[in-house]
Amino acid sequence: MKVIAINSSPKMGEGNTALVLNPFVEGMREAGAEVELFYTKKLKINPCHGDYNCWFKTPGKCFQKDDMEMVISRMADADVWVFATPIFVDGMSGPMKNFLDRLIPLILPFYRLNDGHCRHPRGEGTKSGKIVLVSNCGFWEIDNFDPLLAHMKAIAKNFDREFAGALLRPHGTAIRRLIKGNIPIDDIFDAAK
Repeated sequence: MKVIAINSSPKMGEGNTALVLNPFVEGMREAGAEVELFYTKKLKINPCHGDYNCWFKTPGKCFQKDDMEMVISRMADADVWVFATPIFVDGMSGPMKNFLDRLIPLILPFYRLNDGHCRHPRGEGTKSGKIVLVSNCGFWEIDNFDPLLAHMKAIAKNFDREFAGALLRPHGTAIRRLIKGNIPIDDIFDAAK
């Protein structure tokens, strides 16, 4: 199984999002998955121009020459997409949204009904698969993830993928304080794994 994980935390592997994502990735690898982890902060990804050349002039290819060229081919071939983002202003981080906008070449400019909703079919050469959300939030209440969950489920429909679930950690900012205070929280990481 091929898995592509995208971490859009500005703190990359040192952030609270990584504290939850890393054991999850480790568990997938232990189960035999081939996992590639990318950090949006390390990638040069320009914003989508919204001209849809990737659909009409050069189907399946964006004209922009940036790191998305390399990542998008891996996304097309992956069985599972893992999107990891902290909650910023009730949603995903800006770099994650930018990344998702640039996935448009993986779908076709045609419409079809999917569960009663108008959606685009997958592009040729793009595997079907699953989407998983990993997120953390500074607020305590779990319902703070509701806008992001709704958005991620819509993205799964748009890319004709199954939304397989979410690994959510409210009050994520407390994790490091608990670790520094030697308070046992291995159950959090074991559950993520």
